[in-house]
Amino acid sequence: MTGLSLWLRSLCFNAGWYAGTVVIALVGSPILLLPRRAVIAWATFWIDFILWWLRLTCRLTHRVVGMENLPKGPVIIACKHQSSWETLAFTRVFPGAAIVLKRELLFIPIVGWAMARAGNIAVARGDGAQALRGLVRQAKTAIAEGRSILIFPEGTRVAVGSEKPYQVGAAALYRQLNVPVVPVALNSGLFWGRRKWIKRPGTITVEVLPPIEPGLRREAFMATLRERIEGATAQLVEKS
Repeated sequence: MTGLSLWLRSLCFNAGWYAGTVVIALVGSPILLLPRRAVIAWATFWIDFILWWLRLTCRLTHRVVGMENLPKGPVIIACKHQSSWETLAFTRVFPGAAIVLKRELLFIPIVGWAMARAGNIAVARGDGAQALRGLVRQAKTAIAEGRSILIFPEGTRVAVGSEKPYQVGAAALYRQLNVPVVPVALNSGLFWGRRKWIKRPGTITVEVLPPIEPGLRREAFMATLRERIEGATAQLVEKS
């Protein structure tokens, strides 16, 4: 596929993504007044539209392997973060999970309000201990409701081949919630790069890895989590 073709397909996707989002948001905004179940169904419809449009325009699809490693009941899902793709698709891949996200996202008209009404966990950057307490408090509520927690341990998107330190949020949840942590690797950044206009055709692979059971000391947990996610991610990137 030529560079021009990639650019035109990406242009078509982005135009449809923004236009479709505006229409779905405006038409569906009264759903914000309904129970959370209705808000989640509305959000899922929007995500299905985007993933379908991505497949149609850019020929970019995805597959999930290792779902047999996901225990029944609430867990902490700790995911590699390379792209905007997973912030969209993971609502569909891990339905019902409360996603840990930046509080600023909730200020986006309609879309942000829907994120809040769907029961996601908003954390303010730079608030230190207060933000950590808020994260744990909201996560405990979600776990009590029988929902899993989905967190990006790096706290931000990281380009393929780059590294960022893992943040303390995942360790705090592991210590306080006493549920398994399920590491997740992926290679989305090869196809939809961080802050990249071009979306490349192919199949994004999401790999669910064996869980880390409760009981490890903080240092051992963080080392195990990083080793599993980064090792599996490197293998996915190498094979792609």
